[in-house]
Amino acid sequence: MPNIAAVLREEIQRLARKEVRAATLPMKKHRAEDRSAIAALKRKVAALEREIAFLRKQEKKRIEEEPAAKEAEGVRFSPKWIAADRRRLGISAKDYGALVGVSMLTIYNWEKGKSKPRAKQLAAWANVRGIGKREAMKRLEIVNG
Repeated sequence: MPNIAAVLREEIQRLARKEVRAATLPMKKHRAEDRSAIAALKRKVAALEREIAFLRKQEKKRIEEEPAAKEAEGVRFSPKWIAADRRRLGISAKDYGALVGVSMLTIYNWEKGKSKPRAKQLAAWANVRGIGKREAMKRLEIVNG
């Protein structure tokens, strides 16, 4: 005949496991639901990041499209205008150069009258000189990524 204490202990353990299982089952279900929701959100974030990267790339291409040399015909250039436009936008020579598609040193030389833009550069400058501050910041954000 089995020991009454051993039988009692086994019965208590069985009942305890049953109660613990009943108490933890809802938590396990919630955890599984939460994990699937997190996985779905991760997939959605990844898809949105890919879409943003694609759109950024497309916008960068649109902005960086080389202006036609024909656009440079009839465009007048003055070093004072470059400096005035840059001051109006409130940006550095480096940022202005990024907008036009040239280096900071090139902008500096243009402002000082040491050099003049080539036809392509003149067309690019013509596209930039009429934009406002908001558009300039938007383009800089796209160019700098």
